Amino acid sequence: MLQSLPDPDAKVLLRAGKVNHYERREVLVHEGDVADSFHIVLDGRAAVRVTTPSGENAIVNILGPDEHFGEVSLLGRGEPRRTASIVALEQVRTLSIPATVFHDLRERNPRLEKLVSAILARRVDELSAQVVEAMYDSLDRRVVRRLCGLATVYGSGDGEVTIPLTQDELSQLVGGARPSVNQVLRRLVDEGHLEVRRGRIIVLDVEALRRLAD
Repeated sequence: MLQSLPDPDAKVLLRAGKVNHYERREVLVHEGDVADSFHIVLDGRAAVRVTTPSGENAIVNILGPDEHFGEVSLLGRGEPRRTASIVALEQVRTLSIPATVFHDLRERNPRLEKLVSAILARRVDELSAQVVEAMYDSLDRRVVRRLCGLATVYGSGDGEVTIPLTQDELSQLVGGARPSVNQVLRRLVDEGHLEVRRGRIIVLDVEALRRLAD
């Protein structure tokens, strides 16, 4: 992300940044808090969790290294609020940059506006894709596609990949009831694509799962 900026601007952001360390299950930011900083994930993985109208929690995304959150803090002055909580799924390290630094740089250098616009456009595209998937894809397809995405996040090849998520967490990610998601997982296990163990799901062959998702 910073590579798209002129060196002086990138150095300003890096100097203003703070490295943060979080333990597994620790909340990095809380939904509803003042959004006053932008974070880049350096190491580890975290869940983006929102509160549903019924008061339940739902995971809408998993963030890994080089991904980011806190875009709403870049929208303007005032006190915008966090639209989601970010929860560490393992040890996580982030670089947080105060929103005020972005705003000051934008006033001096209009080129930074392109970076902010690109960040927001990317997030809108991701959310739009999730809405279309939830509206038109079957639960089976959503589960398979989400597992393929998670295998990319947690693995580096096409072989066996361990996804350290519970079935509850996967159910939240795909927007399905746990019993229904469990049935889909059982079918995938019976077909030899997965192993389901306590607190983790093992994809035995990522490429085979990708072919199933197509």
